[in-house]
Amino acid sequence: MNPTPGKTNDSLSNSNSENARQQQMQKKKKSSTQLPQPGTTQGSCAFDSAMITLVPITDAAHVVHGPSGCAASIWGSYSSLSSGSMLYKIRFSSDIDENDIIFGGAKKLYKGILELQRRYKPAAVFVYSTCITALIGDDIEGVCKDATEKTGIPTIPVHCPGFIGNQNLGNRVAGEALLEHVIGTAEPDTNTPYDINLIGEHNIAGAIWNILPLLEKLGIRVLAKITGDAVYKEVCYAHRAKLNVLLSSKALINMAKSMEKKYGIPYIEESIYGIEQINQCLRNIAAKLGNPDLQEGTEKLIAEETTAIDEKLALYITRLQGKRVILYTGSFKSWLIIFAAKKLGMGVIAIITNNNTEEDKTRVKSLLGQDGIILEQNSPQEILQIINENQADMLVADKRHQDASLTAKIPFLDINQERNHPYAGYIGILEVARELYAAFYNPVWEQVCQPVPWSEDEEAENSLEEDV
Repeated sequence: MNPTPGKTNDSLSNSNSENARQQQMQKKKKSSTQLPQPGTTQGSCAFDSAMITLVPITDAAHVVHGPSGCAASIWGSYSSLSSGSMLYKIRFSSDIDENDIIFGGAKKLYKGILELQRRYKPAAVFVYSTCITALIGDDIEGVCKDATEKTGIPTIPVHCPGFIGNQNLGNRVAGEALLEHVIGTAEPDTNTPYDINLIGEHNIAGAIWNILPLLEKLGIRVLAKITGDAVYKEVCYAHRAKLNVLLSSKALINMAKSMEKKYGIPYIEESIYGIEQINQCLRNIAAKLGNPDLQEGTEKLIAEETTAIDEKLALYITRLQGKRVILYTGSFKSWLIIFAAKKLGMGVIAIITNNNTEEDKTRVKSLLGQDGIILEQNSPQEILQIINENQADMLVADKRHQDASLTAKIPFLDINQERNHPYAGYIGILEVARELYAAFYNPVWEQVCQPVPWSEDEEAENSLEEDV
């Protein structure tokens, strides 16, 4: 029998201690952005992620140059909201077929762009390449240039075929498209000393609307939102901001670094999920803008908001304190539930995820403490084992794992990308508390824990047989 890879590595390590030490050093130095391994799941492709990044520019048309199936990207499952135009919700596709693959689809794409510009009058058009059109070599750069000259409406190519990499690379490609073709192409009507850009927030369920009023109270103007609830024009003059605030994600950090190098705009990385995190975010923005009066006003606002939210959370703390939670989530949602649980006095005993980087896992471990458990890609049986061994009171995951909670007969909270409630800012943490409370004290769980009627009948029959 051939040895497994793990056994082979063990035997080599035992035979050569120097090689073992070198392997340990390599593991410590290993980057969190590892190359994908054959047979592993890497999440969204570059094409999907590029669309997720750019589609929230609400008054632009977004054209997928490829088969119609590619237009059915995962964006439809993300509830990014708009306060204005709804054009971004319409999916456009060049719908290439076999003939276009043989003879090229550039002419079809060009005619389609002219037609949608005539009918919809978008502020701009973003054209996304796909695997097939990239392989056949369609010149979308040239098509976009010709369409711009013909109509006068900016037409921007986004070179994001899915095969170039995973979702992180797609986010980066989208940011580079904005830097090359959009940012710096227009000027704002006015400038203020407190102009900032918010980068990396897609306004899922209207999350960014929980933050804007706080900044308005401080007299801070959001010059551009890249890209949640954004309009094309504001992205064009984003280069005039005094500060870039990278929110809750490192997906567009290369954009922030490039804008710092090209336009001299400093950037800070912040989170708007969790009370301490939003407090720190506001403080850091005020400190970077460098006005003592602004910093004083920020501290006053934080004190008012913190006092108000503590009063509203008091009831939930008394009912949820001491409860033990297991998370099966990814990305920012891990932080969100951990921060909320700590504020409510709940304990997070395990987190199961396959999306977080090594850096994220180290940070999660520090938040959970020595008894915290971090696991990856566990089966339902293993989840049940963790629930039983740790006497968990609730499972927080997406709906795919609801069966595990039903089997364990514990409450379940569905938290996923299709959510309809904003979790950002002070209001967001209150919303999380409400959902945790509603899930835990839902009367349905009392019914779930009751024995089924036929099991009672069987017990009665067995007892009669024993008596006989």
